[in-house]
Amino acid sequence: MARYNKIFAGPVTQVTPQVLELPADVAILPGSIIVPVAGEFALAGATTTGKVYIAQDNYLALEGVDTAYAVGDVVIGMEMLDEQFFAARVATGNSLVKGSPLTPGAAGVLVLASTSDMVVATSEETYNNNTGSVQLVRVRGAKGYLTAAA
Repeated sequence: MARYNKIFAGPVTQVTPQVLELPADVAILPGSIIVPVAGEFALAGATTTGKVYIAQDNYLALEGVDTAYAVGDVVIGMEMLDEQFFAARVATGNSLVKGSPLTPGAAGVLVLASTSDMVVATSEETYNNNTGSVQLVRVRGAKGYLTAAA
């Protein structure tokens, strides 16, 4: 069971984020970091460059955050704005404190960024993911672009 039941976490006083809808290149879980590649969404990886999105839960099919989009399904990719909150997938073995910089790791999950990594989000909660599995963690977007850390 997921720690969160929605990917867009607010604030409720703002309109929901802008989205891009594209077919899935691979199975994609909501909360994964994704990128458009050749007209389809693919999972972001450690070498990803360019604009990234976060996969929204498939509310149109009444699916939850633990139900993946199948290959070929239309994925709703949300722009991660820095004034909005999201529940993003964070790899196991990452101990986060509020404000931790996060970068794409393998298979669309976020990991702690080092000084030479490109930051796409920051943690909005303190959470030690020692569960042995990927978990949804509350994050705030870092302008939605990969930019080299100074």
